[in-house]
Parts: sequence; structure tokens; C-alpha cells
Amino acid sequence: MTVIFESDQPVSKEARGSVAVLGNFDGVHRGHVYLLQQLRQQCPDLPLSVITFEPHPRQLFFKEDAPFRLTNAKERNAALTEQGVDFIFQINFTPEFSSLSAHDFVHQILHEHLGVAHIACGECFAFGKGRSGNIDYLSSETQSLGIGLTVVKPLQDENGNISSTRIRHLLKEGQPVQAAELLGRVWSIQAIVQHGDKRGRTIGFPTANLSLGEHVEPKCGVYAVKIALPDGQIRIGVANVGYRPTFTQESECRLEVHLFDFDQDIYGQELKVWLHAFIRAEKRFSGLEELKEQIVKDASDAKEFFNTLK
Repeated sequence: MTVIFESDQPVSKEARGSVAVLGNFDGVHRGHVYLLQQLRQQCPDLPLSVITFEPHPRQLFFKEDAPFRLTNAKERNAALTEQGVDFIFQINFTPEFSSLSAHDFVHQILHEHLGVAHIACGECFAFGKGRSGNIDYLSSETQSLGIGLTVVKPLQDENGNISSTRIRHLLKEGQPVQAAELLGRVWSIQAIVQHGDKRGRTIGFPTANLSLGEHVEPKCGVYAVKIALPDGQIRIGVANVGYRPTFTQESECRLEVHLFDFDQDIYGQELKVWLHAFIRAEKRFSGLEELKEQIVKDASDAKEFFNTLK
């Protein structure tokens, strides 16, 4: 079982002396998994940990940017747990922490507070105020403290480095299948079902309305989806990502999910929704009847997609 330590928590004796991977781990994609595997192979007898930051540093430095995360903290930590990570050190990335010098990060955080025995990171890892600490500096300082260091080259495919940036781009382009290839799994969102205007019920297609929150906005349109209910059931359905231009253009992009052959009250419950395939782009319809006809076709297309997987 993975144990999570936040900034203000003392680190247990069992968690000290771990081998730790440094990074944001947004998405916990194949490149991240490769990094974890390399360190576990190198230090198989020591507990494996991840040192990560919350919120994502980009959310502090570029507050006006659109939401961009592939995984929120809960989703990221769950994905790391699935990879067999023993400990997660989740550092609260505040303005005060961002002002910490590179020297103090190594000496106060890595050595004194976390007590790591060995660390690993990617070739471009930078740290400390103004990103003043680089790999050469990290190597020098960790060596002086008796901390091992492994620098891992990024995992690549025929198109370059496997990265969170590439995956975000694919999702924005409406390519969830290609994004899944880089992630190592189908991309998903976990969120609480909120009350909507219930207009879907009037045309026979009730939807569960979810806010994207911190998540990157995938291409607006219709998707074939799978849904995990709180009781563990997995259902299939069709979902719309967008601003509902047929009605009043909304300011917030939302995920509206219709579960096939399902009619239960799930308001206030948390769903996990996997975006398997992009069906069509979002568009405006002349009225409810035209919209209903299109949704019938979308639902048929989504069912056909899942039938082909059987």
C-alpha cells in the first residue's frame, strides 16, 4: 500500500532511506513508468518513492493559463500506486517553497527532511529559485551528501520523447487513441456529478454533468466512453465535451455523459470516465428534434465502437 506524505507531515522511519524519483508526473505516462522501472531495477532492495509537487508549479507561475493537467493529485497518486510506488512525498508548491534555493532544496528537503538514499530524474530536471539548479549541480551536491543519483534519458518513440506535452496536444486534437498509446492506458477524468438543466431527460438522453476542473480541455465533441460507478460497475456510454452551443453558449467547458441502459440517481457521486474514441466535433443544431436525431446516431456509433472491441 502506498503511503502519502504531505509537506507538513513528519516522514516515518520506514520511508527514510528510499530511492526517489523527482518530477511532476502529470499523467503518469509511459515515460514516467520507464523512469520508475529504471530506478527499481537499479536499487531493488530499497523502497521506491516519488517526490512530486502540488499544485503543479505551472499553476503557480502561470495562473492565467487554461487548465492543462492530465491528472489531478488524486488521479496521479492512484496511478503511482498502481505502479507499485511505496511512498509519495507530495510537496506543497507555494510561493515560499518556490523561493527556496537549489542548495536548500538538496540539503533541507532531500537530505534532512526526506532522508533519501538515492534519487533519479530526467535529463532536463531543474530546481530551486529561478530553476537555478541543474543536473551538474545536483550531482555535485548529492555526492557530497552520500546520496546516489541516476539521470535517465527520456523514453522515445518514432515521433520523439514521450511527454505530457505531446499527450495534451493529442487530446486537444481529438486523438484519444493516440494519446492512450503514450499514456499506456485510456485517458480518464474523475469528477463529481453535478446538477444540470436536465434538458437531456426531455429527449430521452439523461446525462451526468461533470466539470473538467483542472483537467486539460480535450477537443470539443462527442466521444465513446466507459464509466466507472462508485459501486465498481463499469458501463459504456456516449459523452459530449463542450459548451452546448445549441442552447446558451456556456463559459465553462463541461463533460456530459449518457450511460446506456441506466436510470439511477447519481447526483453528488464521483464517476470515472474514460474517453475511448472521438466520434465527431461539437456543432450547433437548429433545435431539440435535430439534436435528438444526432444523439441517436452518436449513441449508435459509440455502441458500434465498443462492439468492435469484443
